Amino acid sequence: MKTNLTRRESLKAIGAFSLLSAISPNLRAAMRADTPLFRISLAQWSLHKLLYANEITNLDFAGEARAMGFDAIEYVNSFFKDKAEDAGYLREMNARAADNGVTQLLIMCDGEGALGDADADQRTKAVENHHKWVRAAKTLGCHSIRVNAASGGSYEEQQKLAADGLRRLTEYAQPYGINVIVENHGGYSSNGEWLSGVMRRVDHPMCGTLPDFGNFCMDWSRSAEPDAWYDRYKGTGELMPFAKAVSAKSHEFDEQGNETGTDYRRMMKVVLDSGYCGWVGVEYEGSKHAPRDGSVLTRKLLETIREEMSA
Repeated sequence: MKTNLTRRESLKAIGAFSLLSAISPNLRAAMRADTPLFRISLAQWSLHKLLYANEITNLDFAGEARAMGFDAIEYVNSFFKDKAEDAGYLREMNARAADNGVTQLLIMCDGEGALGDADADQRTKAVENHHKWVRAAKTLGCHSIRVNAASGGSYEEQQKLAADGLRRLTEYAQPYGINVIVENHGGYSSNGEWLSGVMRRVDHPMCGTLPDFGNFCMDWSRSAEPDAWYDRYKGTGELMPFAKAVSAKSHEFDEQGNETGTDYRRMMKVVLDSGYCGWVGVEYEGSKHAPRDGSVLTRKLLETIREEMSA
């Protein structure tokens, strides 16, 4: 075996290393593992109109996702709210997912109380209300539950209260191997600086964020007013260091297939520049396109951007 490099060989090796170092961390990982820069899943909320109209059921979701070209799904607890502790029902969910070849990633949990409630007893109750979803997520093979950081009081008071509830819930979830991740979902949680500050207060590797491209409105009653919104690109950048999932919110597409409210190329650069290379969940919430059509349009746009960024 040759052990000494010539000067020419050394320079070539240094040049190759320098070139690799200049490439983004995501692309280097993809080159090494021959995997895509990111993978694309379907959030159940994309089909909420069909679910609320009883055109499909929660158990149909895995098959619907596969038919639309997705191989991973994200649930919303609202669509099986009374089934979290129903072992038979959860087994059927697992069977449907396996039959359709889709991976179950997470459960988005709403309606279980404010984890940052100013009332200590109510905050504890909210933490305990989420326990069953941690166990359900474990049964379904998910990696996380998505929760909200609702609270009350001043900026700093809400940070402290939300961090307390999140930390306690995360400590409960840790033995189950389930992450607790927070979405920007109104109020101070839609302020990227505030929520990233909460994450630093929690200071737990299994508590993170789920940045949503379109949920940076801090007061939905004033959504038409610019000052009710936090800059979505800045906010996403602030949340990405803690992200364990990403929500690609979409509403409307133009004739070229671009989302009209969010510059997806700019947003995905923010996502990938953070070093993230996990799942990006399609969450279509518009009315111009039918639920299935809007979901597919979002997937296709993400696929196009992924191909562009991988070139």
